[in-house]
Amino acid sequence: MKKFLVTGGAGFIGSHLAEALLEPNNEVQIVDDLSTGTIDNIKHLKGHSRFSYVLDTIMNRPLMLELIDNADMVFHLAAAVGVRLIVEQPVRTIETNIKATELVLELCSRKKKPVLISSSSEVYGKLSRPKFSEEDDLVLGQTDRARWCYAASKIIDEFLAKAYFKEKGLPAVVVRVFNTIGPRQTGQYGMVVPRFVRQALLGEPITVYDDGSQQRSFTWVGDVVKAMITLIQLPQAYGEVFNVGHTQEISIHELAVMVKEITKSNSEIIFVPYEQAYEAGFEDMPRRLPDISKIQKLIGYQPTLDLSEMLERIVSSDQEKLGKAKKK
Repeated sequence: MKKFLVTGGAGFIGSHLAEALLEPNNEVQIVDDLSTGTIDNIKHLKGHSRFSYVLDTIMNRPLMLELIDNADMVFHLAAAVGVRLIVEQPVRTIETNIKATELVLELCSRKKKPVLISSSSEVYGKLSRPKFSEEDDLVLGQTDRARWCYAASKIIDEFLAKAYFKEKGLPAVVVRVFNTIGPRQTGQYGMVVPRFVRQALLGEPITVYDDGSQQRSFTWVGDVVKAMITLIQLPQAYGEVFNVGHTQEISIHELAVMVKEITKSNSEIIFVPYEQAYEAGFEDMPRRLPDISKIQKLIGYQPTLDLSEMLERIVSSDQEKLGKAKKK
């Protein structure tokens, strides 16, 4: 039996990761300050004998020292997330992502505890390629665009992880997660799929930002979680960065149409300028598709669901939640 610590474990991906880690008779402890996560995400785990949670900031050094000491491996997922939060609170974004990661790496390094650092496809910035590879250069916008502070902070996280591996021998692995979707994800911070699904189910206008021509790929949360669990236990992965994503691509306007069809909604699809949705001068990636050949070669990673299957599962989950909310 292994003991795992998950920072940000009450978040969307973190809660699914905690759930999966419990299955093979492991102990799982999470720490979360509920700034973007929610206790509802882990309520089904609270009665589990091998699950425990701590509601506190991961900047609490004495606490984190104790939690990491008690763990065999650490998944560091706690971060400021979502485009809306990043644009509105850049100081919080930078401090949360860099200081917290630095602390986790330092404490893991003391006893060489394997650690997985969750990064993001955002680090590719304005790079223009058919597919994004881990070997590509990273191209960000100007520093007066708050949009890019998240990407910059995640790049620093990656540099820190690689530096601890190289200089101190810390078994650290980085995953660049591309758009991940599934049950329990919130649209509160700008995530497009839960926002579209909720708008469609409530009969509200489905709001597509800009002209909807942006191309994205969406990955099932279960595939991301499985990849993370496999990578942290492979010494060959330490010191490396891996894309985790899907190869199926779709425009945001096509996504809105698909959501409308699956939900059988009468919602109107409307287009909202970036300046109205976020801020003046907002910049976005026109395309974001991962090259997953590196992770495929190491662990045989392969996406298990196509987008329509993912959306159907999410719609079913959200319909159930909305039904329960109406009964209250």
